[in-house]
Amino acid sequence: MNNPIWIMTSAFDQLDLDQTIEKAHEAGVQGLDVCVFRKDGTRDDFVATHMDYENFSTDTAKEMIEKFNRAKLRMSLGAFDNLIGGDEQQKINNQNHLLRLIRMAHLMGGDENDIKVGTFVGYNHELGVEERGFEKNLEEYKKVFGPIIKYAEDMGVTILYENCPMEGWRSAGYSTTYNNLPGVLAARKLMYELIPSKAHGEIYDPSHDVWQHVDPSLVIENTDMQRLKRIHVKSTRNGNSVFWGNMYPMHQVDQSLADRAGVPTCQNEWDRHHYEATLPGFGVGDSMDWRKFINTLKAKNFSGPFEIENEAALSKGTGNMGAIMQGCKATVLNLAPLLWELTEEGYAYKGDQNPLKDLNRKDVPVVTMEELK
Repeated sequence: MNNPIWIMTSAFDQLDLDQTIEKAHEAGVQGLDVCVFRKDGTRDDFVATHMDYENFSTDTAKEMIEKFNRAKLRMSLGAFDNLIGGDEQQKINNQNHLLRLIRMAHLMGGDENDIKVGTFVGYNHELGVEERGFEKNLEEYKKVFGPIIKYAEDMGVTILYENCPMEGWRSAGYSTTYNNLPGVLAARKLMYELIPSKAHGEIYDPSHDVWQHVDPSLVIENTDMQRLKRIHVKSTRNGNSVFWGNMYPMHQVDQSLADRAGVPTCQNEWDRHHYEATLPGFGVGDSMDWRKFINTLKAKNFSGPFEIENEAALSKGTGNMGAIMQGCKATVLNLAPLLWELTEEGYAYKGDQNPLKDLNRKDVPVVTMEELK
């Protein structure tokens, strides 16, 4: 096993792309998952926009390929929003933005350069509260993503879903924290059955299953490895769930009542499931066995990149660039003996870092969902 380590650029929302590339070199990684969120989007947590999606041309594509080749880095793209629920106009804007990213990936070589496009699916809660609401969300997913995946397939691009349930995406006054359809393995398997195309797969983040009290190694054992293209590196330290249990999130109640009863309550929308986001090997303990997880992936011949998604409270959560970089470097050092060969310099990446190919793609127009229909 000699997998590359990448960094997701949401950790560097304070920096531009050139500055982020410098940080990648400092951390000793081999690639970047470049975040390209909508500038007018509704998310304000762990988002960044490191490419100009509004003015992306064939010349821009050539410039990006040259930039990453000079830096000896590989790349993918991503933006993670709700595409099947929520505000109607925002939903359409998110769908159209994903189509922009697919076009950008195509112009830069798409699957021929292993440039994938990461996304969420989201969830439609109006349907979700109805009987068979989960199944109705699957139907909504097929209706929305059917034409998107067909477009991606035609463009030679693969879409990847991240498995975060987005547990803090709604007010803590709601009892459910399931806000992104591919948040469990069963959903992803059903999604691939509904749309059998090879032009979609997954970015698997084991931390999201750890706080759901699921063993990520067992998830990998039951995953279609042809669908698995990326691993997100983020850890979880699980906390005390004795008051609220492991099945349900903490609920919002009157604070004075909770204080009198001696019951802990959530302090914000993301404080619902008794865990702290961490990075392996940085500052605090970890509720995940990384060696077992990586050995399972090794047995399954996984060869894709491990992408550091820095949301750790002690690193990205501080807002301090020094601490952000320390978290990234510590993670690289923690993963190195598990992923890389032992050399005279210690554990070092010795894989093929082939340059991105300039395929001189002809321009294709920006399309919208309305046009696809």
